[in-house]
Amino acid sequence: MRAGGFFITFEGIDGSGKTTQLWRLAARLRALGRMVLETAEPGGTAIGREIRRILLDAANQELGPTAELLLYFASRAQNVNQLIVPALSRGEIVLADRFTDSSLAYQGCGRGLGSETVLALDRIACGGLKPDLTIFVDIDVETSLARARARNTAEAGSETRMDEQSLEFHRKVYDAYQALAAREPERIRRVDGRRGIHEVEQAVWDIVSAHV
Repeated sequence: MRAGGFFITFEGIDGSGKTTQLWRLAARLRALGRMVLETAEPGGTAIGREIRRILLDAANQELGPTAELLLYFASRAQNVNQLIVPALSRGEIVLADRFTDSSLAYQGCGRGLGSETVLALDRIACGGLKPDLTIFVDIDVETSLARARARNTAEAGSETRMDEQSLEFHRKVYDAYQALAAREPERIRRVDGRRGIHEVEQAVWDIVSAHV
């Protein structure tokens, strides 16, 4: 589906600090002269950002699990076709804040839709594209939710729908990430998100520098 380039995704429960670490890695790679594309899910493209508003708006609590999953993959399909695959074809390093692993954790496990449903949609939306490397920023549920809610309060935004799900939901998501990391230890590399920002950044670099 693509040649050249290197595809790195960042995963973890909300508030883990993965987005900050993606930004820091991007800056570090650019300082070394590497061409980097940063993208996020849901979002990335203009169409994806419209879908993101629906998915994360706290007013949309009636959004059902199946519709939620389909919207995530609609955003992902646009991101893959418009941004990710072209950048990889140009030989760039692509850094994505979430990808299909998020859907496996949040909708497959958290919502109970199952991995088979998620992977069936992945085959349609992503056409076989899989990350070369995934950084899983691992942090406990209670700490992550406290961070996420503090962030939401500070930003006074409306993108709080997923953060407002039950503690049981977030624990299911956390357990799903642990299972994914155990199943694919070569691709999914765990980093302790409880450490300081600079320590986490160095741990991420220690992993990534061996590949790019």
